[in-house]
Amino acid sequence: MGKPWQGTLEKIDDFHWRIPKDYKPGMRVPGIIYADEKLLKDIRNDESLEQVANVAFLPGIVNYSLGMPDIHWGYGFPIGGVAATDIEEGGVVSPGGVGFDINCGIRLVRTNFSFEEIKDKIQDLVTALFQDVPSGVGSKGEIRVSAKEERQILIKGSRWAVENGYGSEEDLVHTEENGEMQGADPDTVSDRAFERGKAQSGTLGSGNHFMEVQVIDEIFDADVSQRLNLFVGQVTLMIHSGSRGFGYQVCDDYIKKLMSALNKYNINIPDRQLVCAPVNSPEGKMYLSAMKCAANYAWANRQCLMYLARRVFEKVFSKSFQAMGMNLIYDVAHNIAKIEKHKVNGKEKLLCVHRKGATRAFGPGNPALPAEYKDIGQPVIIPGDMGRNSFLLLGTQKAMDETFGSTCHGAGRIKSRTQATKDYSAGELIKELKSKGIIVMASSRGTITEEAPGAYKDVNDVVNVVHEAGIARKVCRMRPVGVIKG
Repeated sequence: MGKPWQGTLEKIDDFHWRIPKDYKPGMRVPGIIYADEKLLKDIRNDESLEQVANVAFLPGIVNYSLGMPDIHWGYGFPIGGVAATDIEEGGVVSPGGVGFDINCGIRLVRTNFSFEEIKDKIQDLVTALFQDVPSGVGSKGEIRVSAKEERQILIKGSRWAVENGYGSEEDLVHTEENGEMQGADPDTVSDRAFERGKAQSGTLGSGNHFMEVQVIDEIFDADVSQRLNLFVGQVTLMIHSGSRGFGYQVCDDYIKKLMSALNKYNINIPDRQLVCAPVNSPEGKMYLSAMKCAANYAWANRQCLMYLARRVFEKVFSKSFQAMGMNLIYDVAHNIAKIEKHKVNGKEKLLCVHRKGATRAFGPGNPALPAEYKDIGQPVIIPGDMGRNSFLLLGTQKAMDETFGSTCHGAGRIKSRTQATKDYSAGELIKELKSKGIIVMASSRGTITEEAPGAYKDVNDVVNVVHEAGIARKVCRMRPVGVIKG
């Protein structure tokens, strides 16, 4: 995971740390890291802090370059990195600040079931989900589309899925951007990306993507939980997937295309992986349009995955998904750049907010939120690893003030996939998880070792930091009982 970081880190308080602006000549703003002493030990062990400092070089960056407590080394930006650039001041957009799996994201679905009611059916449910939901590298789904339809998916996102019978209007209301980013132009996408995306709608993919049957084991905010019809012992479903090979290709294409923009716009960056272009330049506009296509593809994908999962529940329990109360609580993106208004030094500015392995966490009153969440803030969904917990939180005003309405997105790796494969045995992991009451099914044993709980920070520690720092507040915690891995 790289060499340990030796740079300067100033303690602001127990949950905020600063990389001073003079750490490297050329930094336009300081770096701010959200972490406690325990998490910092792991964070210092890779090059993510150096990447936070490098991001501070980006033209137009405002306030600071941010690192969330799940931060780890990534491409250009760290995973768990947030940065906002002022569009009017030549602010740039960087593909490395979005990531290869554009709009990798997560959705949380409630059910009416208590675990006690259906515990004898969990094995049947997990087996049926594994059989009916395509997963794994290059997995191809039953939801096949023509070239013409694929263009519609890129423009309409989740709306395409709903119009084609794979969900309801209510699902759209409970999805960030209503699952449909405006301004997506399929003509900015390469033929190769189209080819890679054609057969992957409604597929889970590989790596850290998953579908998880979970049980709520702790409530932190009783009033909000009651509002959302959530209770201890309740069965929930979590879906984590992204734009598959389509998004990867879009990112790859534009990293190459934007290289020439560095000289053209006289942009100096310490790492070529931070390749970027001004948001208002032809190159910046093209990338954002193609990124929106990939984001919409991902939202349609998660909508289709939820449709397939609801259908499995219907088959296993012989009830309609409506009768089982399988309502979407929310769907949030983890890898995206968004044009948003935020206050900078007391003035409202139009910013390009990069969230790379970070979750939007808008506070109460934000106009982007559905009516039912306006007074409580945006639902924030933070998955852990397959052996521990996941969380539902809410965005806060403090997040709006400090982090451009952003928070962490998961546990964060502490071991590379290669290292995890060396350190763990799939057979032993399956046995260990089974002893904890967790059934795991994966398309390859390699995925199980790569995604071993020990390869990740403890999500309980990560979530505690954002809760204590006030940039998201805990609502409830879930534990896994059935895991489908790609």
